[in-house]
Amino acid sequence: MLPQDNLLRDEGSPYLRQHGDNPVHWRPWSPAALAEAVELDRPILLSVGYAACHWCHVMAHESFENAEVAEVMNRLFVNIKVDREERPDIDQIYMAALASMGEQGGWPLTMFLTPDAKPFWGGTYFPREARYGRPGVIQVLNAVDAAWRGKRASILQSASDLAQHVSKRLGGSSAPGQLSTDTARTLASGIYDMIDRKLGGLRGAPKFPNAPFMQALWLSWLRSDNQEHRDAVTESMQHMLAGGIYDHVGGGLARYSTDAKWLVPHFEKMLYDNAQMIRQANWAYAATGNELFRIRIEDTVAWLMREMKLPDGTFASSLDADSEGEEGLFYTWTRHDIEAILGDDSSLFFNHFTLSKPDSWEGDPIIHQTEAQTVQSADARRLVSGLLARLLEAREKRVRPGRDDKALTDWNGLAIVALAEAGRSLERSDWIAAARAAFDAILASANPDDRLPHSSLGEKRLYPALSSDYAAMINAAVSLFEATRDARYLEHGARFLDILETWHADADKTGHYLTASDSTDVPMRIRGDIDEAIPSATSQIMEAVVRLANVTGDIDLQQRAWTIAEHAAGRIQNQQYGQAGIVNASVLALEPSKLIIVEDPTSPSLVSVANRNPDPRRVDIFVNVGDDVTRAKLPGDILPDTKKAGAYLCTGLICLPVICVPEKLEEALRRR
Repeated sequence: MLPQDNLLRDEGSPYLRQHGDNPVHWRPWSPAALAEAVELDRPILLSVGYAACHWCHVMAHESFENAEVAEVMNRLFVNIKVDREERPDIDQIYMAALASMGEQGGWPLTMFLTPDAKPFWGGTYFPREARYGRPGVIQVLNAVDAAWRGKRASILQSASDLAQHVSKRLGGSSAPGQLSTDTARTLASGIYDMIDRKLGGLRGAPKFPNAPFMQALWLSWLRSDNQEHRDAVTESMQHMLAGGIYDHVGGGLARYSTDAKWLVPHFEKMLYDNAQMIRQANWAYAATGNELFRIRIEDTVAWLMREMKLPDGTFASSLDADSEGEEGLFYTWTRHDIEAILGDDSSLFFNHFTLSKPDSWEGDPIIHQTEAQTVQSADARRLVSGLLARLLEAREKRVRPGRDDKALTDWNGLAIVALAEAGRSLERSDWIAAARAAFDAILASANPDDRLPHSSLGEKRLYPALSSDYAAMINAAVSLFEATRDARYLEHGARFLDILETWHADADKTGHYLTASDSTDVPMRIRGDIDEAIPSATSQIMEAVVRLANVTGDIDLQQRAWTIAEHAAGRIQNQQYGQAGIVNASVLALEPSKLIIVEDPTSPSLVSVANRNPDPRRVDIFVNVGDDVTRAKLPGDILPDTKKAGAYLCTGLICLPVICVPEKLEEALRRR
């Protein structure tokens, strides 16, 4: 007897649990749900979203909580709900299918599948009643059912063709491509041409942080000293971090701005956006000395520790945009609110911040800063921090947005890297300690075979991990080794790589699949070549293998990195904009940089120079005078002289003469 009920109540995803009381007979994506569709010979209605998604909530309230809509769904379809953060492999397959149909993607994703899970039609948000130029959801359901009954043979054929197309596009192989810095140069020039010179970011609206594009421009500057590309990044970040997309009271960046001025965000906050912003703001601060970047790093890390840290030391996935059923209510302020809290000091606040309410925004005004105010507030840091602390204390009494408490391994890996690197640069050992705690918690979540989960919620684990999880944790291991000198992190990184190769490598050993070979519920295995808001799984693997090979000096591993990079380059020859992450990682493979510093710990002077000059192409190894340096190999298996202090800087196979003076090392690290 098949269950006639909603099966989401006890899932390990807060997003799925949010739908556990719907009258819809939801199933989680699973072999059992797929088998049910085959047994009943019904199409599948697949709904994909995530906990912080505003329009996902709207569709849920309008339709999935509605008994009339649920009755039609339950009668005609097997209804499967997917958390895209928990199952990015499933999401990417069907999002690609929707794009192949010529439709605009987004969430909620609403797809109709044959009983064997092949896509045949879909869209995104459908309203309860027809509006916004979109048909009503019951109209859609009945139309799909009529088509299924009346044109089944042609639907099956087109679904099979579409599935084959998606499989080839996302999971195919190719001959190796040529790794060349020309590709990176062309990509960076193309991105620069799309930059909004006045407001930063890409021209138009909505505006996203777009970390892979910003990294492409940053690498271009590091390689060629192209000041325009550097300025495009730093100016974009200045506009973004002064805008309403940044939470000036509590810290943290919202997912994107709905307008071209970075003013009105969708207010959800994602762990991955903030991890990447911390890392790139750290680069920007090192290059410019602009105090805005340092302040935003400090305030964002404070937010992570205060609002996102879970009891085991990992970080939660996201904060919702809505509270009390209204988007942005928690984050917005009226002038009266601020004056009531700050009293006579409110005039000081308005010297440093601006309240704006554009016509397109229905909520209360949004706090942001002019360029002049960012400078003023940096100069008056203590005063401004005191005012914001009083507002934050008052805001804590409001009804909070929901938090998605699942800990995603790959997103936590990004956060660990950011905390370790920023902790080094800004001399914050507590941030490095937090990175270590998160790493240890993820290690502790492994199963008896040392395999990691992709997602954890309390005691619930979603195994097996994805390739992106292992890649992110290898990168985290290397960053923690740099920050702590603890070689055990490299041992963990090597173990993660072994597991990645065992379960994710393709048959020819030229690359990897996103899902493990023993995953039983994926309709097709895909590579993970396409960037989303974070660099693709493939690009993270490339970066991880390059960095691990570089820091260990392992020649075989360096060749492995080159093979992966060449074949990834072959797969993306005509699609660089969607795969900027792979192009960026190819630069790391082409121009790996290594810095080994030997120093007397009682009189250090060189390590601090390295710490305050971060470079994503470089790995750093620090050893004390007289220590064993077998782990600190220079190119050609040469070992540095450990009898005296000195810095050894190499790019590829070429090393500079040993540097003993801090000023000379600073000059060498800043030379393009």
